[in-house]
Amino acid sequence: MLQNQSKKIAIIIGAGPAGLTAALELLKQKDVLPLVIEEKNIVGGISATIDFNGNKMDIGGHRFFSKSETVNKLWFSFLPLQGHPSIDDKFLNKEKKYSKLPSAPDPEKEDKTILIRDRYSRIYYLKKFFSYPISLKLETFLNLGIVRSLKIIFSYFYARIYRILPEKSLEDFMINRFGKELYLTFFKDYTKKVWGIDSEYLPADWGVQRIKGISLSKVVFKAILSLWPFTKGTSKNKKIEASLIEEFFYPKYGPGQLWQEMKNKIENSGGIVKLNSRLRKIDVLNNVVLGVEIENNGKIDYIKCDYLLSSMPIKDLVNSFSQVVPEKIKNIANGLLYRDFISLGVLVKKLKIKNSTQIKTINNIIPDTWIYIQEREVKIGRLQVFNNWSPYLVKDFLNTVWLGLEYFVQEGDELWSLSEEDFKNFAINELEKIGILEKEDVLNAHQAKIKKAYPSYFGSYAEFPLLKEYINKISNLYLIGRNGQHRYNNMDHSMLSALEAVSNIKNNIISKDNIWAVNSEEDYHETKK
Repeated sequence: MLQNQSKKIAIIIGAGPAGLTAALELLKQKDVLPLVIEEKNIVGGISATIDFNGNKMDIGGHRFFSKSETVNKLWFSFLPLQGHPSIDDKFLNKEKKYSKLPSAPDPEKEDKTILIRDRYSRIYYLKKFFSYPISLKLETFLNLGIVRSLKIIFSYFYARIYRILPEKSLEDFMINRFGKELYLTFFKDYTKKVWGIDSEYLPADWGVQRIKGISLSKVVFKAILSLWPFTKGTSKNKKIEASLIEEFFYPKYGPGQLWQEMKNKIENSGGIVKLNSRLRKIDVLNNVVLGVEIENNGKIDYIKCDYLLSSMPIKDLVNSFSQVVPEKIKNIANGLLYRDFISLGVLVKKLKIKNSTQIKTINNIIPDTWIYIQEREVKIGRLQVFNNWSPYLVKDFLNTVWLGLEYFVQEGDELWSLSEEDFKNFAINELEKIGILEKEDVLNAHQAKIKKAYPSYFGSYAEFPLLKEYINKISNLYLIGRNGQHRYNNMDHSMLSALEAVSNIKNNIISKDNIWAVNSEEDYHETKK
């Protein structure tokens, strides 16, 4: 492979958002040839889109929203913003801020387009819907009951005034910010469902990373002021809180459509993307990567390289090094933990649960894109309604509802080990148990398993700086993306880490601090000013 190649070779491990972005950016340098190595037969990583009989599953659900203009421009360079309404918006007479460009596509006639979608997520608890994030309004009080509601408010103010807990755990972090009663009601059980471990054993770092900028004090303050007639509608009141985005962008056929377009561009521009290719070994000598050994359809190749950009899990990366790794470093790498993921697409004729909102939908289905399932008697963590992400994800969106059931699991545990048929029955029974659907209305189902979907901030993570320092000394190795940096990056953060890495290559910058600085800000990702 790559015999008599005069260009410098940049090998990129992983064809997710980070890997594909790195390859695209490297192609701007005429003397570098990017080669992307992907273990699966599909691009996109955990933001791939899976097709099942014409119904498309977005694994995990991926809103396209970024505060980075660079990332936004990159997305729209492949899939331009719609200039006309989608089929469901036509039915509902919805008006949105469509592109005014003469060339802006009509999603009813053209496939290459990004849609504008409404962001609507709720919490399902006590077989009732709560707003997400939790807000203090009449509906919340009615759902919880006056006694529990007052306990939440008083415990919140007590925690904010005294802040008495030293923040040694995620539990301390949450109680100090939200109060004990709200923590026990909405956070404690759900956190264990997602991460498989009690909050008291999780480090406070997790809260800093995933609850950035979400302050209940803003919600409380806004709720109190909204009851005061002289503050309603004033500009001062409008500036109280940076609210969550109300709309997001979304490819017509799911995120995988964008990553496939990027793959096509890479290959058409001279880059290489090799699917079904597994990394076997990384040849490292004196802190320099010399090449890699990969396996593709039973054939083993050794490829020399000048640069290596990795978005693979750090645990697997370190265990692939040919050079002797210090025992301490290897133990840290092997001690990094991950949460695995099972997604089940379920096609139904109709839902049992009704739309009680004022939001108009096709056939009056619930309007949510995501629902956080906090019922304690079931193991499902989130529920997607693909119809609301994009009607084009559903083969017959007028007559069926296409759901995505999300389970946070551990490879090898009880749920992971179930046969596909047993898991389907288990998951469908759970939705019937909490009143979402009737089993007889289920038409079909499809399972997808994702390993190492979520890097965890426990295990050996407290010693991660030592591991990072060791890897950073390998001069031509750059860690990018979510698993590459063992950080809970969103898509745009993963892409930005890749752009920073390529910038370092282009400008011969030795320090990698700028790559690690991506996604270190304190603002929550999906807020707007």
